[in-house]
Amino acid sequence: MIKNLFLFCKKKYIIFCFLIFTTVLAITLSVKFHETKKQQDKYFKENQSAAIKKIIKKGETYFDPGKYDSAFYYFNKAKSLCNPKEDFADDYVESLVCITDVQQRYGNFYGAETTLTEAIPYLEKTKNPRHAINVYALMAHNYFSTYDYENALLYQRKALKRAISTFRKADIITDIAFIYIQQKKYKEAINLLKPIAKHKIRDKVNPPNTDVQYSAVLYNLGLCYLRIGDNKDLAFDCFNRSLELTIKTNNDYELVANYYSLYLYYKKYNNPELATINIQKAYDCAKRTKATIYEIDMLGHLIKNDDVNKARKHFDNYLTITDSVNISRKRAKNQFANIIYDSNKDKEENFELKSQKTTKELQLQRQKNRSYISYVIISLSLFILLFLIFYITTKGKQEKNDVIFKSEMRISHKLHNELNLDAYQTLVFVQDNDLENKENKEKLLNSLNNIYSKTRNISRENSKIPTDDRFNLVLKEMISEYKTEDVNIILNGFDIIQWNTIDKNKKIILYRILQELLFNMKKSNCTSLVSIIIKQIDKKIAIQYTDNSSEISSENIILEKRLQNVENRIKTIKGTLNFDTSLEKAFKISFTFPI
Repeated sequence: MIKNLFLFCKKKYIIFCFLIFTTVLAITLSVKFHETKKQQDKYFKENQSAAIKKIIKKGETYFDPGKYDSAFYYFNKAKSLCNPKEDFADDYVESLVCITDVQQRYGNFYGAETTLTEAIPYLEKTKNPRHAINVYALMAHNYFSTYDYENALLYQRKALKRAISTFRKADIITDIAFIYIQQKKYKEAINLLKPIAKHKIRDKVNPPNTDVQYSAVLYNLGLCYLRIGDNKDLAFDCFNRSLELTIKTNNDYELVANYYSLYLYYKKYNNPELATINIQKAYDCAKRTKATIYEIDMLGHLIKNDDVNKARKHFDNYLTITDSVNISRKRAKNQFANIIYDSNKDKEENFELKSQKTTKELQLQRQKNRSYISYVIISLSLFILLFLIFYITTKGKQEKNDVIFKSEMRISHKLHNELNLDAYQTLVFVQDNDLENKENKEKLLNSLNNIYSKTRNISRENSKIPTDDRFNLVLKEMISEYKTEDVNIILNGFDIIQWNTIDKNKKIILYRILQELLFNMKKSNCTSLVSIIIKQIDKKIAIQYTDNSSEISSENIILEKRLQNVENRIKTIKGTLNFDTSLEKAFKISFTFPI
């Protein structure tokens, strides 16, 4: 009996030790797995951040010489790589700041405000405070440019709270004083500027900015003295010292303001000759720096200040530049729209490739862990094997759900990208135009029809079409779905075509085109006979679709618009499309495309 008791205790001890060992092993493997994943994530984030910074740097090389459209492309590309945004908050906000700078240069203040609004939720996640300062300063400049001075002051004060260096604080205070000047609060502006005008505040990061910033302080202070009167000498001293500092920096962009201030000074104190000289210099600087807004402004003052003959020449230049600016802004707007569209397209492709790469890495890592764990399980216990089976099953379900979620998000992004702008433009059109007008009503119907067509196409494009040996059968089945007691469909040549020689994408487009035609036939509700003939002529496929509807004669324009999608699909595979409008009581369409 004692011997049996000893054996029982010994067995219990072995089981206890076994459970402890398996628990420790499981914990060790789990820690090792998480550490490996953490290192992989860290390595990915560091490499991705370096790649984003490199793209931003490339955008800056285009921005400095004034190639803003190219700069915008790279800044927008850097933004699209910041996914998830929380992990790359600094890079994401920096790219948005760069995008805003380009938009403001083109006078697109509405777009700039939208861009900055995207950045604000991620400011708390940034590690570098300069990003928040830049966002608030640009937002203030945006409101200032649209004459909303109260909001401009609000965001300048937010930037001031975030500023750390004395130089940056002085720079923001200078901007606040300039807003006060626009509000004609000259005494408040002087109270802010006097303390920082006593001596230069040096920029330790970028020393050349020291003179630029101090020049701006003197310029603003001079404006205040000029406006409040009885300070002629003080105003001239400030303007002159500011000009001397700016000339040293050889910055034409800043010189525009210096010469303009002297123009205001001489104009106030009745010296038209010197006033003309300085406004001419301001115009020349604006012209050299390609600052078209300033160029137009200086031309306006030249027209007022110069003699009649020269004023005519200035006025002609004024009209030419104004027209050029309007055209370039429209072109820039279209270029930006194309860049954003291409960038979103690249973003979707990058997400898909990234997802595939991550899935493969996870599968390789899981296989490695599974082999190691399986070896331990076979040696030690069935318990770990069951545990792993349960774990892998759960993980598989989770991954399946993730794949479904990503697919839904992709479709959602496509809907947003393709329909958001159209819907917005339609709403703006409804608000701004009289819908009782026949032409406006037609435009509205066209817009709504366009939105409907895009939505319907997105839905259909996400259904799977077999392109293997079953294609002919699947195509016939689809066509047969539209056959009813009232509608008879005749097919000719389907079995003769060698479908395997045709590219799968062209087969899908053919399927969609016939589906579109039959859908419109069914929608018309006035057809009883349909004929579809397919022929292979040399290296081309020719299709002839005919039905006995009378829609083509009564609603020709509407029908052609409805079949615009068919024409677009044909063009994508380098095909040709023909409508036969000579038939009075029938609709006939034929198209060909290369194999």
